[in-house]
Amino acid sequence: MTPHASEARLAGCRLMAGFNGTRLDADLKYLIRDLGVSGIILFKRNICDPEQVRRLVRSAQDFAVSCGRDRLFVAVDQEGGEVARLKSPFFTEFSGNPHIQNAADARRFAETTSLELKSVGINMNMAPVLDVVPAGIDGVMTNRSFGSDPVRVSALGRAVISRFQEKGVLSVAKHFPGMGRAVKDPHVDPIHLPVLRSKMETSDLVPFKDAVETGVSGIMLSHLVYTQIDPDWPASLSGIIARDLLRERMGFDGLVITDDLDMGAVDGRYSIETLADRILEAQIDVALVCHRIEKMGGLFDAIRKSLEGSAALRASATVCHQRITRIKDAFFRPA
Repeated sequence: MTPHASEARLAGCRLMAGFNGTRLDADLKYLIRDLGVSGIILFKRNICDPEQVRRLVRSAQDFAVSCGRDRLFVAVDQEGGEVARLKSPFFTEFSGNPHIQNAADARRFAETTSLELKSVGINMNMAPVLDVVPAGIDGVMTNRSFGSDPVRVSALGRAVISRFQEKGVLSVAKHFPGMGRAVKDPHVDPIHLPVLRSKMETSDLVPFKDAVETGVSGIMLSHLVYTQIDPDWPASLSGIIARDLLRERMGFDGLVITDDLDMGAVDGRYSIETLADRILEAQIDVALVCHRIEKMGGLFDAIRKSLEGSAALRASATVCHQRITRIKDAFFRPA
């Protein structure tokens, strides 16, 4: 393999893409064949009925293999409640995390959902939400959280993670290091939280620490700026949070994934080159871009160029590639 091809592969595997359409079209082929993305994520715009989703996923996986690419992570946000891309009458709809009363409810949700996801070829769920919403806060995560007690959030989260992964669906916990205190929407605005690190240690971080111990496959980073931890960068671009706190201090060796880089909290606020450099410096495995295919192409080019110019970044990128490959090999290995 030539150095250029290797750097292109190292760049492509750091990307997970959203796309338009309900079938394997030219845009999706470009993402898979030309960029070599490690995965795709499905939204309402990609979903009609189970058979259509099954055909879409199967054709994408077959195309990846035919191009000499690795098989794809195929993700969806199926939290239950207000964030559920797969809808009735074809899929089971749940009331959402605030209505889950105990571990049995959590396992029931995860078991039913995992079976339905697997039936159409989806192998990764961006769930559960592990954000702790303090009592008295009516924030953006109130209707998506297990509640205000970090021990309860942790217990229900562990139940969901364990059952998803027992049933063969990769679980991605979110939104690290916790955005339950947010009252503005990061889809629209940048958010700065001045909460003390010591306070987060006894609340926000508790469910994520337990998720790491449970063996969660992935953790998604929020777009919030935690000013008492890293005043300069949102968590999704922060080496202090992604590399130092999550990787080194908490010992997480699964996939570290950004929230959608098309969201208003970051979109248009940083250049493509800055996004690429921050992802590489922070040792983030997968950058998620859910809407703009041209942004995905620009990010691929910027990451590749950064790798060509830095032996240290290339060495770090090789470690990320090995991690992604290890997780894919373990997941896709025949039983």
